[in-house]
Amino acid sequence: MEHIPTPSATVGPYLHIGMTNTHSRPRIAPEGAKGERLFLKCRVLDLNAAPVNDAMIEIWQADSQGKYNHPDDPQSQSPDPGFYGFGRSATDENGYCEFETVKPGRVPGPDGALQAPHLNIAVYARGILLQLYTRIYFAGEPTNRQDPVLALVPAERRETLMAHPDSSRSGGWSFDIRLRGENETVFFDV
Repeated sequence: MEHIPTPSATVGPYLHIGMTNTHSRPRIAPEGAKGERLFLKCRVLDLNAAPVNDAMIEIWQADSQGKYNHPDDPQSQSPDPGFYGFGRSATDENGYCEFETVKPGRVPGPDGALQAPHLNIAVYARGILLQLYTRIYFAGEPTNRQDPVLALVPAERRETLMAHPDSSRSGGWSFDIRLRGENETVFFDV
């Protein structure tokens, strides 16, 4: 018996039809947002390390002081009013998308332990029924060693969650999302 994918069995190409420039928000922290400004270039790769040119990346993150711009954040301080905290962008023909933001502050985990600065990521792409969740940490960040979530990931796989400085741009960072295969990015079941 042959099984043919139907719209209910795969995400793409439908997400790209609705993903227009008016729904894209690559600028998570506009001018005036407090904190260390950074430019994050993400690349999505398939099993064969070929670029995925029709994926969509969503980012949620805390502001530079570790406060989410969301009413469910239990912390008492107010979020930075110049900070959105959410971004979305489609990949280009080479599998890239770029975000402008600030380095997030440390946020408390479920048990109160502070987490290392990180970005929460959702990946939407063809052939994926539900989005994939992962995180982006910053290579060389001293507090990575104390992060309770990163500690759950086997040491040999943690590198798949690290963004690295991109010397081609001031404040630039790069991060590869490998959907399958060798060095597949660690995804979380949330």
